[in-house]
Order: sequence, then structure tokens, then C-alpha cells
Amino acid sequence: MNRGRSRFRWFVAAVLLLVLLVATSRLWLALLGGYLVKADGAAQADMVVVLAGDFSGNRILTAADLVRQRLAPLALVSGPGEMYGQHESDLAIPFATRHGYPESYFLALPNDSRSTMAEADVVIAELRRRNAHRIDIVTSNYHTRRAGNIYRSKAKDLEIRMVSAPDEFFAPDSWWKNRDARKTFVIEWMKTVATWLGL
Repeated sequence: MNRGRSRFRWFVAAVLLLVLLVATSRLWLALLGGYLVKADGAAQADMVVVLAGDFSGNRILTAADLVRQRLAPLALVSGPGEMYGQHESDLAIPFATRHGYPESYFLALPNDSRSTMAEADVVIAELRRRNAHRIDIVTSNYHTRRAGNIYRSKAKDLEIRMVSAPDEFFAPDSWWKNRDARKTFVIEWMKTVATWLGL
């Protein structure tokens, strides 16, 4: 009898917990999405850096606007070479010029990195070579926390601010409503956990 009652209580508790999770799902889903976003906003900088991985052009246009506002003299555009034999920077810079920004705003940094960690090594080396100390790093909103943690851990001597570029699909408070945003959420959380584990 007692065993039966105990099981029933556990069943009721599990059902109540499930109901609570469903009832509050928007809150905790938004918290999980919001955790990925940690942007500082732009400030006067020696250089703006555009991280690779955005195929909509929002990152480079955000960076170009910072140069136009004279918050930095140049935007360093990271460009891995994974797209049909072309570096991403070779596609991104002409995209920005077609949107009315002068080519003189940009400095291409072709590279062969395949992760944010590897890209950080290349970018930081170039920033140090150019004696740049105050940096605004532009990346997609969902990528700001992880990228910021990586860059700050690798370059404690640099003053780094993360600038969020809008993503076409990912909104932290409603990402679960969009298929592309759901994929972004899962992949970015997997990468975040992998970074925590040092993988």
C-alpha cells in the first residue's frame, strides 16, 4: 500500500512539474535564448572587427555604419575561405560597397580558420601587428557571449567590446517560433557547452 502511494505521489509530482514547465515555457525559453546574447554596444575604437559566419550581410553593414559614424577608422573583415573557393571577406566587402559604403572602410583578412577559437588567433595576431588596443567586435546577436568570452580569454591586453548585429531569424525572446532560429539556438548552445568543456 505504502509503495503504491509513494509511486502515485511521484507521478503527481512529475505531472505537476510538466504542467509548470509548459505553463512557464515562454519565460525559460526566452532566458535560454537571452543568455547567448551579451553585447556591450559600440565605443570609440582603434578598429572594428567583423567576425565571419554571417551570410545575410548584417555583420559587415553594422561594422560599416560604425566606421561611418567615425567610431573607428577601419573595419577588419575576417574571411575564411570556405565558399566555392572564395574567402568570405572577398564577398562581404563588395556586398557592403553595393550598399553605399566606400571600399576604403574595409581591410580584408583572408584566413583558413574553421572555428571562432581559430579565427580569434588570426584576428588577435593581426590586431597586435597593427598596434590596435581598443576593439569593437561585430558579430550576430546569438554569438556575442561566446565570441566575447573567447576573445577576452585570449587577449587580456586588449580592450574588447562586443557589438550585436541583428540576425535575420534569431530573436532571443521568440526564437522557438522560427525553424532557422531553432537550429541556430541548438547549434550555438552546443558550441557554448563545448567551449565550457574546452573542446
